[in-house]
Amino acid sequence: MPGTSSLRAWWARRPPAAGAAVLATGILSIGLRLARHEVLSHAALALAAAAWVALAADFAVRLLWERRRWLAEAATPAGLTAVAATTVLGTGVSALGRQSLAWALVALAAVLWPVLMTDVVRQLARRVLSHRARRLPGAVFLCCVATQGLAVLGATLAKAESLSWPAHTALVLFWLGLLLYVGMLILFDWRQVTEGAGDQWVAGGALAVSALAGARLIDADHALYLWNADDRGVLRGMTIALLVLALVWYAVLLAAEVLRPRPRYDVRRWATVFPLGMTAVATMSVATAADVPGLKGPGEVLLWVAVAAWLAVATAALITGFGGSVGAVRSTGRR
Repeated sequence: MPGTSSLRAWWARRPPAAGAAVLATGILSIGLRLARHEVLSHAALALAAAAWVALAADFAVRLLWERRRWLAEAATPAGLTAVAATTVLGTGVSALGRQSLAWALVALAAVLWPVLMTDVVRQLARRVLSHRARRLPGAVFLCCVATQGLAVLGATLAKAESLSWPAHTALVLFWLGLLLYVGMLILFDWRQVTEGAGDQWVAGGALAVSALAGARLIDADHALYLWNADDRGVLRGMTIALLVLALVWYAVLLAAEVLRPRPRYDVRRWATVFPLGMTAVATMSVATAADVPGLKGPGEVLLWVAVAAWLAVATAALITGFGGSVGAVRSTGRR
């Protein structure tokens, strides 16, 4: 059927950055749960899970039958959305008490992380050593996001299962993620702040997920008494500092959007929604973990901003996808 053929053609052209839609939807589910909107949270998580399954199937098909394309996409920072999306989904599932499934998802993410990260870092190193490296877009910060996503899920499972080793592993990943952020900041093209198509927001979102990882580690320590007072103080101070920096990025990027509007839909706009949602979740989480109750209200306001952005991008995606499918059908009919 022409309609089915055009849908398949559209799906085949889907870039790795489309995985950010799962990230955006999954983090909204977590945020809505923190704000005690259980029904909306469950609906968002179900939608994220369905999208994750579809993308996972596509990931497997390309690995088995389109190996060359898979290798090319896996070597790009956007390919790390596979790891980040899996950890976000696992964190949402853990909140529902489904710890066995959360363990399965963290295991999958832990297997994918070194494979994809090695390819990405190797490609970035080649570009730098060739002295022909151009500055990179915001997607490069997914190196940090994927690493901190593992830290978030590890710390979440540590508290849920009363186990210390996932928290210690998460702490190592937390500091590694910060090192990766600094490295990617050096490669970032600062012109993307005013010219980017959406993924420039990941520069701030990576700090927000780092703050969330810190908050989850503090929560795990409250339950398990993992570190001494000095270590707790350093972790708390770093977590709050990361949140402040994430909020500064949020303000800068929002101002850039106002001064240089980019209304045209791009799939990378999902990489805008994710940092919006992650900043809201990080703000609410730090409010509780670090005992800064004044952050709770602003966090909930930021959550609804993220929900509005999700609705706007989802609507634009449907309109664009439907328009493309209709155009393909008409083109087929003329032949």
